Amino acid sequence: RNRAGDRNIRMEKQIYYHDTDAGGVVYYGRYLNYLEEARTEYLEERGIDLKIFRQKKFLYAVRKCNISYESPARYGDTIVCDAKLVKTTIARLVFQQMIHDKKTGRLILTADVTLVSLNKDFKTTPIPEDIKSLLA
Repeated sequence: RNRAGDRNIRMEKQIYYHDTDAGGVVYYGRYLNYLEEARTEYLEERGIDLKIFRQKKFLYAVRKCNISYESPARYGDTIVCDAKLVKTTIARLVFQQMIHDKKTGRLILTADVTLVSLNKDFKTTPIPEDIKSLLA
């Protein structure tokens, strides 16, 4: 993983056979895993360990995910997953994400993902100030 700019993370991922479907391309649902991994890397780069969420008795859940699939990734490809935080509200984080083929730069997908902060009862709750400051 490496940081590309102040508000962006780039994560490389090798595509394995178990990622693909019968047609030899990455199964569309697998991309959700890659997007989540890139968002996790984004948070960890800013000193936010997901264990902190449990200690503070709150969690994040995907509220909305809009994906545009542009071209397929295949077994053996290396992809680059980007995550960029574009908006923070009282209780939400909005990410713009892209996945490209590492070798060719070909766009594989774009995604807009909104996370919401929830308390232990799954009710919307404000993002703690110390975490917001790490995201600023």
